[in-house]
Amino acid sequence: MATRLFSFFFLILSLSIHSQSTKELIDGLNTINDHQKKVELCRKIALRLQKSDWDRAIKYIEIAESEARKTENPELTLAYVYVTAGKMYASKEVFDVSLKYYFKAHDIYKQNNNIEELSKLENNLAIIYSLGKNKEKALKYFLNVYHYQKSKNDRVKLVKILNNIGTLYLDKNVDSSLHYYQKAQAINGTIKDYTLKIYVYTNLARAYALKNDEENAEYYFDQAFSLVDKPVDNAVKAFVYESFSQYKLKEKNYDAVIANAKKALELGKDNVYSFSGLNLNKMLYEVYISTADYKNAVHYFQKYNAINDSINVEEKAVNLERIKLEQDYKVRTQIKTLIEQKKLFKYSVVGLILVVGILILIILLIKYRNRNIKNQLEKEKLNTKMQGLKENLKAKNMVLVGKAMSEIHRTDSINEILTDLKQIKLKAINKEMQQAIDIVLKRLEKNLNTDIWKEFEISFEQVHQSFFDKLKNDYPSLTPKDRRLCALLYLDLTTKEISQITGQSFKAIENSRTRLRKKFDLTNEKVNLSTYLNTF
Repeated sequence: MATRLFSFFFLILSLSIHSQSTKELIDGLNTINDHQKKVELCRKIALRLQKSDWDRAIKYIEIAESEARKTENPELTLAYVYVTAGKMYASKEVFDVSLKYYFKAHDIYKQNNNIEELSKLENNLAIIYSLGKNKEKALKYFLNVYHYQKSKNDRVKLVKILNNIGTLYLDKNVDSSLHYYQKAQAINGTIKDYTLKIYVYTNLARAYALKNDEENAEYYFDQAFSLVDKPVDNAVKAFVYESFSQYKLKEKNYDAVIANAKKALELGKDNVYSFSGLNLNKMLYEVYISTADYKNAVHYFQKYNAINDSINVEEKAVNLERIKLEQDYKVRTQIKTLIEQKKLFKYSVVGLILVVGILILIILLIKYRNRNIKNQLEKEKLNTKMQGLKENLKAKNMVLVGKAMSEIHRTDSINEILTDLKQIKLKAINKEMQQAIDIVLKRLEKNLNTDIWKEFEISFEQVHQSFFDKLKNDYPSLTPKDRRLCALLYLDLTTKEISQITGQSFKAIENSRTRLRKKFDLTNEKVNLSTYLNTF
């Protein structure tokens, strides 16, 4: 039935055939790096292989689809590949799969507002729905194409579309059918396409025949027959004779039926095993039965039966192939889905690992930051503590220095008093006075601390533990006077300050420092004595 329906549509999808062999095309594919050219070559190979090796043809369509995604304009290139796949499945009458591919392309063209390609595709959709007996959807898409072609003022295509719409209405609404055929006829007069003219005239005749308008039916059949001698395809001529035979059968003009049916069979002898051949043989068989010509009736019945059996076998084969291809498509789709799911799962796992890794890194960074903050706080706390200790130590050192200076000043003062009293004693005449002065002198001498530095060392050791022990162990040759100077240098006192405390001259202190440097073996080193002693 599908073969017969195709004869009513003129925007049939043609597959281009080139002089190059399939092997040359396949070999050429390996030498091309351009993705767009690879898509076109894969598409051509698929079209070449669709009749001889369907599985390989589909494989090349899949390669074309993969290459299309790498082109500069992947969406429109993919749509081009989907249309090719839709044509291939339509040629096998696997309409459900064909529609899936067509609608993929349809969505892309619609999103990109590609009206021209959308119109071409909707014409294909209309044909598919016509073959699938979905007249409403077929009409919807044919009307869309009609409005587009009307805006483009393409008369030939307008006639084709109007003729197709009229054919859709022919079986259920003759008036609507006539409306579109007449619109096609109105444009038909302005073009020189004899095939189109014959089809429109014949279809007008058929429509008027259904309305029992014999005058118009005869008129348009005459118009169609007036053009059958023009250079048109035999299938077009056969269509006119077959349609006229059916019309005459309704009138019971058996001679006209026989003459025209035989003429149609003669013109279609290259395609006897078709629905048209089946219909013509059936008409002849019925006419010969009606005229009691049983010999011819048997002859055409046998031919009818043979064609019917052949078509049934062919339809069964087509149905089996259709089922096989549909199953094959489902399997391929499932495999493709599984591969995509596997890739998605792989990417999800990688993504999850990355997210977990980033989270772990963030946690580690937070811990590291917290540890740094804690360490910084502890460091600051320690620094504060150390600063406090230093301040405390400095205060204690100042106490030591102050105490030493106080003791020295007190001793100096007592010594001055002692000297003065001794002078007074020598000048005193009165013996009692001299005795009183002696008592005072003894008391002062008793209170005079003769070992101030010993007390200083004890106080210093309490603050700076083991300092003198370290000095004695490392430098046993140091004299008490040297150790005393080391203690004062450790307190970071200047030569002038040491001179004031000890009562020695500036020069004497400098000489003592020089002797110390020699004992510490620092004569050739640019190291400050105070700094060196603080390493203790």
